[in-house]
Amino acid sequence: MQILDGKATAKQIQGELSAEVQALKDKGIHPSLTVILVGDDPASQVYVRNKERACQKVGIESRTIRLPKETQEAELLSLIEKLNRDPDVHGILVQLPLPEGISEEKVICTISPEKDVDGFHPVSMGRLLLGQDGFRSCTPYGIMELLRRYQLPIAGQEAVVVGRSNIVGKPMAALLLAENATVTVCHSRTRNLGEVTRRADLLVVAVGKENFVGREMVKPGAVVIDVGINRTEAGICGDVNFSEVKEVASAITPVPGGVGPMTITMLLANTIRAARRACSV
Repeated sequence: MQILDGKATAKQIQGELSAEVQALKDKGIHPSLTVILVGDDPASQVYVRNKERACQKVGIESRTIRLPKETQEAELLSLIEKLNRDPDVHGILVQLPLPEGISEEKVICTISPEKDVDGFHPVSMGRLLLGQDGFRSCTPYGIMELLRRYQLPIAGQEAVVVGRSNIVGKPMAALLLAENATVTVCHSRTRNLGEVTRRADLLVVAVGKENFVGREMVKPGAVVIDVGINRTEAGICGDVNFSEVKEVASAITPVPGGVGPMTITMLLANTIRAARRACSV
């Protein structure tokens, strides 16, 4: 059984990205990311600090704009539009979730598709589904890169994605399909879920429920990707019961240290790509 070490893989990729950033700086291009944090959600503050540190590691210029939770939607949208017009800003990320009264959909749609380094904009999603060049959602993008780096097969595999969110489930299915996997997407209305997941050569679980998938739901020899981050009294755990499933899987991501570090790393990759595109490099 193989542990898919997202932390080590992310470190390797960040080394490559650091060299790429330096090459761009030598040409006078300074990739930059602006993160907007509205309110004081503790988890969001942790995520934002992690993004700041990651940017610093590879040499991306990072700026965080912190706004009070009382910020009005119109004020936030106006700020995003100002950043859209700023040629020195290559990537814009608004940390989710947002306080009540602010529409996530409006915020996502206001970010320019050319600066949508989170890959959430409808244009980015449409380009993904059509197989066109564009920004990919960072978590699915990171999973695909992790599979590639470990040389795990995708083409011809039966893949099952548990969860249909716009952030993970749907783009994950599209990326797997683009790599010629046969893809099934499961959700809360799926009947006989265990029967479906046991068919999977590649199982991706993103439901936000601790230890939701046990060994009885996994085909022996399957590759299992756990996207869940659940905070419990005992600490952080995933959507997959790691201690059980590692006994039957051929490869599995741990939580923490699996998908999480890859997500932030692909955000950096998207930001560098946005800088290249903005400067036609």
